[in-house]
Amino acid sequence: MLNSPYIVHPLPGSGLQDDSCSGGPSNIQSLDLRGSLSSASTSASPDDTSTDSPDWNAGAGQSPPDLDAHKQFPRSHAFMLGPHIHIDDMDIPPKVEELDEDELMEGVKSSEVGNEHDHDHDNSGAPASVPRKRGRPRKHPLPIPGGQAKVTKGRSKTGCITCRRRKKKCDETKPACLNCQKNAVVCEGYPPKEIWKSGRQKMADAVRTHCLTSVPRNLPILIDGIETEIDRRFLDHFVYGFSRVLTLINDDSNPFKEILLPMATQHRGLMHSLMCLSGSHLSGMDPEPQLKERKYFHFHRAIQDLKENITATSSPSTSTSPQTPTSEEDHQALVEDPIIASTIALSLNTICEGETNGEYRPHMDAARYLIGSQQPRNEKFRKFIVEFFEYHDVSNSLTSLDRRPASQPGGMRIPEFVPGVQAGMFVGVFDGLFNYISQVTQLRDRIRARFNEGYEPAVDYQTLSQAVQIDTAIRTWKTSHESDSSNWCLAQLYRQSTWVYLFRTIRPSRPSEKIAQVVDDGLAYLDRLPQDAGAYSIVLMPLFLLGCSAFLPKQRERISKGFESLKAYSNLRNIEPAFKVVSRVWEIMDTKMEDSWDWEKIIHDMNMDFLIT
Repeated sequence: MLNSPYIVHPLPGSGLQDDSCSGGPSNIQSLDLRGSLSSASTSASPDDTSTDSPDWNAGAGQSPPDLDAHKQFPRSHAFMLGPHIHIDDMDIPPKVEELDEDELMEGVKSSEVGNEHDHDHDNSGAPASVPRKRGRPRKHPLPIPGGQAKVTKGRSKTGCITCRRRKKKCDETKPACLNCQKNAVVCEGYPPKEIWKSGRQKMADAVRTHCLTSVPRNLPILIDGIETEIDRRFLDHFVYGFSRVLTLINDDSNPFKEILLPMATQHRGLMHSLMCLSGSHLSGMDPEPQLKERKYFHFHRAIQDLKENITATSSPSTSTSPQTPTSEEDHQALVEDPIIASTIALSLNTICEGETNGEYRPHMDAARYLIGSQQPRNEKFRKFIVEFFEYHDVSNSLTSLDRRPASQPGGMRIPEFVPGVQAGMFVGVFDGLFNYISQVTQLRDRIRARFNEGYEPAVDYQTLSQAVQIDTAIRTWKTSHESDSSNWCLAQLYRQSTWVYLFRTIRPSRPSEKIAQVVDDGLAYLDRLPQDAGAYSIVLMPLFLLGCSAFLPKQRERISKGFESLKAYSNLRNIEPAFKVVSRVWEIMDTKMEDSWDWEKIIHDMNMDFLIT
């Protein structure tokens, strides 16, 4: 039994065909198979008969069709019931479906096209092909060929980082997915969730971020030069440790703390110089690489700032800012005085570093030029810096052949209003003892010149006369420090070493009771100094003079211990090269005694040039 419905097309030559071809309205009603059969029976031949009788189910309100009607259906129209179907084989009539307007019009248009191409076509030919419609409409219509492409579902982006990198499906178990555990891999977790933001919100966030980054977050440096934790260590070491080894004063009245440090808080270059000086001394005790690195940083910054300040000071267009009006005296105190102090600090830095190739010379020359051409305006600073420079300048002449003290006529006397106990920060400067040392140096230069030129005797009458005057002045010299104090003992040590310096200049280089007695007395004063006394800060020069005059082994042993004690106290690295020179003088004393007289030449032959201060 055939259950598939078939669509019955209008017969050629019928009225429906004529109306559709003539372009009439498409108000064609559904075709009834029974009507078609009835119409066909009127034109069928009486010879067409069939013995098969289908079973028809009559609808409501309709009479059953004539059972013999199909016998009169012409076999020539059997093709309309479908291919491979014959009238004799049909048991039930096919289901007739209504054609909608679009499908019917499509068929009409196909017929029109066919008629236009072939006007002589026989009406009995096959009708135009119209797509048939199935019994029930599709819930999801088939896609139209060439239409919209199939949309592929995107990959999920909520999986763990490991599965997404391995391109594996993640079960999204948290905190670690089971897929990674099953495959024995480390689950790297899940990427942070990104909150969707509109374009306006993103723009606002970008503006806010730009505003935060454009505003500086760091506060300015309170004091220029004190910027890191290491700088603070340098500052503490300078205040509580290093400043006490530079002068006699070992309390808060120390000029390095009372004068230079407050001045450095207002001058960046001087602060860099002081921190470089403190860092050099501290790095000698603690060989930490960061200390050395920061020390060199301060050194280069101090040199750079010193050059800029000297250039700016010498320029005639230099003037103070109108926003900070200052008097001429204040301007000199804040600008020019720190420049002088910086040169002095850089000279001391060579002592802390133990440099022996004359690195101190440019700094001392700069200080000499600045002090000679421009007197410091601040009286307190002027008194300190002149004394400080004179002490190192005179001491420098004891170990070099060409460095001679600058003349300071009448400027090295202590002011009358200064109490005697506070006469100065060093021994022998303001009270005149260093004047005698300078005079002895001049005598040595004359004797050396006469000896090199071959004059006999090298020590002439004029030289002896001046030596006697110096001897008398040394014998009558008295210190301004209190008796039996550590500074008084230090002053006596300086007095003994000055007389030894005179004796070694005038007398032949050989052992004698006089020189042995003066050396022993000097070492006795040295032994009376407390180990923590501030006087130890300026013991190197008299100890060096006594060492170059020690002919006896027992004296050399005591002098060696004195160098060790001095190094333990101050930790200045120029102490070791000074002791090397003394040891070399002792070797020459034991081999060629006459040549031990000229230790300046011995130092020159050793390719050494340093300060013994």
